[in-house]
Amino acid sequence: MTDRLEALLAHFPVRASILHAGALCGIHELPPRGTLGQLHLVRRGTVVVHHAAGKPITLTEPSLLLYPRPCAHRFVIDDREGAELACADLSFDGAAEHPLVAALPDFVCLPLDQLGSARPLLDLLFEEAFDQRCGRGEVLARLFELVLIQVLRHQMEGQRGQAGLMSGLAHPRLRRAITAMHERPREDWTLEALAATAGMSRSSFAQTFRSTVGNTPGEYLQRWRILLAQKGLRSGKSLKLLVDEVGYASESALSRAFKAQMGVSPRQWRGRAVPSPP
Repeated sequence: MTDRLEALLAHFPVRASILHAGALCGIHELPPRGTLGQLHLVRRGTVVVHHAAGKPITLTEPSLLLYPRPCAHRFVIDDREGAELACADLSFDGAAEHPLVAALPDFVCLPLDQLGSARPLLDLLFEEAFDQRCGRGEVLARLFELVLIQVLRHQMEGQRGQAGLMSGLAHPRLRRAITAMHERPREDWTLEALAATAGMSRSSFAQTFRSTVGNTPGEYLQRWRILLAQKGLRSGKSLKLLVDEVGYASESALSRAFKAQMGVSPRQWRGRAVPSPP
């Protein structure tokens, strides 16, 4: 079976850094921190979570809160009872352009029991978080990244009737084609080739892909290639070098596709995304 997350995270990794580990009580404001997401694990205690819109969420059992995008929120914790939390900032490569940032809801709230097989991982994370061992910060960062993968697995398997990337990756046949595009973007993918990869007829594949993912296979492939081109431009690669890497026949073809997707040329986009040195 193809690995649905490996190629995606290889191209667009996520890095965690420890934000807090220990007891908390009272009111704690958590404003947006640049382009960072956040992952909070409640080990013990009652935590009331407030957002700018909607009703507060009361967590009374060990739970997880994932914010893939910057989002202001507030924790209210009883001064006498207190709570124990381990929290991390998440840096998604490409920030808002990261495919998972766009695919996930504003926040995910789960009882830790729903992560099932992740229990040993969570136990190890809490053990590290509430002890003072050497290398603690680096160990915690890697453990938070592993917990995030567990959450992504849970989200993929829990998709029901919601069009988007996560639903496509959850589909037993479509995920083969999506993963193939992620792994081999430079290949000359035709609708017939993608349908064959998925083990479906051409018409069934096209219809199922659109209803499940929310766009056509061709549109998805172009978006994925342009995301890779953006990543290359941010790292300083020339458009000439990126042409073959992302599967276009010429610089002009890539430029046209880039402008159709982003509304500006690659040169203009790079000028906005990468500030000139002082």
